[in-house]
Amino acid sequence: MTSALRSASFLALLFVAPAVALAQTPGRHVTDYAITLAGFTIATASFNTVLKETDYSVTGRFRTAGIAGLITTISGETSTEGQVSKGQLTSSEYRLVYRRGERARVYDVKMRNGNVTSTTIEPPPRRSPETWVAVRDADLRRVVDPLSGLMIPASGKVCPTTLPVYDGETRMDIVLTDKGTKTIAIGKRRVDALVCGARYVPKAGFKRGRKDIEYLKAAAMEIWFAKSDVVDLYAPVYARIPTKTGNLVITATRFGK
Repeated sequence: MTSALRSASFLALLFVAPAVALAQTPGRHVTDYAITLAGFTIATASFNTVLKETDYSVTGRFRTAGIAGLITTISGETSTEGQVSKGQLTSSEYRLVYRRGERARVYDVKMRNGNVTSTTIEPPPRRSPETWVAVRDADLRRVVDPLSGLMIPASGKVCPTTLPVYDGETRMDIVLTDKGTKTIAIGKRRVDALVCGARYVPKAGFKRGRKDIEYLKAAAMEIWFAKSDVVDLYAPVYARIPTKTGNLVITATRFGK
């Protein structure tokens, strides 16, 4: 179960990115998600996005629930902020506070024009130079944070595409491929969604040979995107990853105001 919860944490903070308005109209969008493993609820997540005239901010929370909460408590608070220009999001700061039981680690990333200018991790993690794939300066150019990366303008291409994500520790590519369309129920509504296959490709900032990393690399994942009825963009409403325990599924339970 520990490996599954680690995967749940990764997916919740990466794949359930909230929607944000890309038009020059101030607005607010709220998204809530339920996370299940083999049919059992193990976590919940909620995100709140605020758009002003030329900038945006996103805050999110994640916490284990149900049967997973009886085993261990994993929670996180994450945020990003930046500027809106010509329908594009440019992050200036990304932050993640990740807790497991009584232990906490804080990641702070500063960015400018899509390039990382500084990263701070407290407390600093212990890493073995023999097994750790170090992040180089070249890995931190033209990247997106996990929250801003999956906000896709309606006029843009949802998939196929490759998202160059940096989360404060790991530099990864999320490779999206087109798998057609499906319908998903969100509350009392049925919403059309674009279905994308998703492949996790670690580039740097991870321990070489770690079993959960190797499993994620080989997993046939999916992310579904729906167009917001509040703002002019697509955002994730569903994600699925196979695990040794069963399918880990993230489903939107609220998508809008």
